[in-house]
Amino acid sequence: MSAPLRVVVADDNPVVRAGLTALLSGRAGLTVVAEAADGRQACRAADRHRPDVILLDVRMPGMDGLTALPHLVSVAPVLMLTYSGESDTVREALRLGAGGYLVHGEFTADQLITAVRDVTRGRPHVTPTATLALLAHLRDDRSATAHADIPSGALQTATSLKPLSLMQRLVGQSSRAVRGRLSTREAEIMDLIASGMTNQQIAAACFISEKTVKNHINRIFAKLDSTSRAQATAKWLGTARG
Repeated sequence: MSAPLRVVVADDNPVVRAGLTALLSGRAGLTVVAEAADGRQACRAADRHRPDVILLDVRMPGMDGLTALPHLVSVAPVLMLTYSGESDTVREALRLGAGGYLVHGEFTADQLITAVRDVTRGRPHVTPTATLALLAHLRDDRSATAHADIPSGALQTATSLKPLSLMQRLVGQSSRAVRGRLSTREAEIMDLIASGMTNQQIAAACFISEKTVKNHINRIFAKLDSTSRAQATAKWLGTARG
């Protein structure tokens, strides 16, 4: 039997910390080894306990989560768990190396447990508010790139030096030919499918019904000549064989 995953919980709200600790400690294969009320305490706890994963809030007194993040990700995978869903905050956290971004109120207890386990395996989890922020950023980047009057070689060099965000790694690999088969709305939904979101989460993120999501997915599958989410995602990300 494998040892339980060791978790550090960092949040300045003692009620949130206690709730998370109780939830995580009550699940098989997980144990909370330390709690922290700010970024400085989180760094000390991480250095002392060498956890398998760190749950990190953004806004904390003294040293906040973003300030502590570069050190923490050098110790263990970090899953942002916060009420802060602002676009700039989401992008900065993922740019600094966070393995996922969960906004309170947008996930269930079981989804949190899954995210904690998955982030240790390099599988990202991003809730709807954070996903929308990243998609908006990607659309802005594509628009800016389309209108930039710079040589393609220079652009390629500049892009290669810029750290890729989580969603850029997830959805930035789709070819223009494949993306061009879908409408703007279908492409947005396919991006969300590729990020691992369920129909329910996609509906919430796009402010549409689950039935409408299913209708979009059926059209996406037809256009991508796919019969499953996995097959469609492989083609979308350019990882399909043959």
